[in-house]
Amino acid sequence: GLVLGAYSGEKDGGVSPLTSAGDAFDRLVSGRLRELLVLSGPPLKKGKTRIFHGLHQDFPSVVVVGLGEKNAGVNDQENWNEDKENIRAAVAVGCRQIQDLEIPRVEVDPCGDAQAAAEGAVLGLHEYNELKQKKKTVVTPQLHGSAEDEAWQRGVLYAEGQNLARYLMEAPANFITPSKFAECIEQKLQSFSSTVKVHIRPESWIATQEMGAFLSVAKGSAEPPVFLEIHYSGATNTNDSPLVFVGKGVTFDSGGISLKPSSGMDAMRADMGGAATVCSAIVTAAALKLPLNIVGLAPLCENMPSGKANKPGDVVRAKNGKTIQVDNTDAEGRLLLADALCYAHNFNARAIVNAATLTGAMDVALGSAATGVFTNSAWLWTHLYEASVLTGDRVWRMPLFEHYTKQVTDCALADLSNIGKYSRAGGACTAAAFLKEFVRAPHWAHLDIAGVMANKDEVPYLRKGMSGRPTRTLVELAARLARDA
Repeated sequence: GLVLGAYSGEKDGGVSPLTSAGDAFDRLVSGRLRELLVLSGPPLKKGKTRIFHGLHQDFPSVVVVGLGEKNAGVNDQENWNEDKENIRAAVAVGCRQIQDLEIPRVEVDPCGDAQAAAEGAVLGLHEYNELKQKKKTVVTPQLHGSAEDEAWQRGVLYAEGQNLARYLMEAPANFITPSKFAECIEQKLQSFSSTVKVHIRPESWIATQEMGAFLSVAKGSAEPPVFLEIHYSGATNTNDSPLVFVGKGVTFDSGGISLKPSSGMDAMRADMGGAATVCSAIVTAAALKLPLNIVGLAPLCENMPSGKANKPGDVVRAKNGKTIQVDNTDAEGRLLLADALCYAHNFNARAIVNAATLTGAMDVALGSAATGVFTNSAWLWTHLYEASVLTGDRVWRMPLFEHYTKQVTDCALADLSNIGKYSRAGGACTAAAFLKEFVRAPHWAHLDIAGVMANKDEVPYLRKGMSGRPTRTLVELAARLARDA
């Protein structure tokens, strides 16, 4: 199969202008492609497709996809590069049509941006069907022509990184336990052993580190907790300050004693989305050979109700000595992160970035349009924001006011409560204020990814299911910091 792009707007004869690859193919078939485009209906709209058969012996099926306006550039209202987004969406729908025809190979027009085209193809074709007997045809997308091969390969790696996060998040919780998660990441990093070291820390190590908040969540489950620590040394100087990624790794979140409603609880297999995205970003950084150092930290456990579980009102002690009253056992992610953030300060970090499916309040605030970012650093915010404009996986800055800190420090029995005293008001902001109590670093950002955890139909180049967002934005952030070094 072959996927070719066409822009909005009419040329002479009422036909959509084609990309340079489209023009070349049209010449190859003596103008037949343009002729059929005119005959088959009005000019092609953005994201729509036309499929033609029998035009050329090498490509029995050709899908022409609508790319929208040519050179649309960065849209300041939308906070993304419209050309790149249009290419991702159009290529994804074209590749899926080839898959529906059960054709195993598709060549993709780079459409002027081979990286975006590769991302659209590889993200658009991904589907979790590991456990089904009936599987869709596996389609291998390839670049049509060879001029932009390097950018295409980079796009493939970015997209495969996000697909790894999607795989981990989508898999059932009995298949991806804390131990299995760590083993999976270790296996993915095996081929980079010269630049990567992986430490899978057991419960005994977590106890010696005095991570009382993390252990208090883990103790309710029969599955032992794991603290996954990854060191990627890509910089020429191995002593360069690393970028430290921290990810919440609750492989299943029942809510603990503060049990969640059963409706939709199955989606809580993806409550380790923070760990999945940061670990996948490191796998991608290693594959891209990015010239910087990265440390990845993922506290992994289940949050289950049992005779050993945290009870509402219990007080636990974090690694930095602060006591925390657990007023709601379903606000457990911040307990894991508190200890992991304390530990992150051991590495003289250039910046600390944590990601977590932390609060339903974040979903209420922004829905699935963007990841909420709480940060103490204008420098780090600028890098994250500019990275997200390129990837189309957007971020939006949220407040870290003292106003919210008071709501978690005003606590009856301990230094902090794990929920804000006004319960539902500003829940994503009070969660961020809680985390801030465990951060001394001048460049720190907390990404609340609860709203972008799953995709229904909002992102056209992702199928329905767990989204793996914002893995590509984290990779792009690392790439920017590598260039800035």
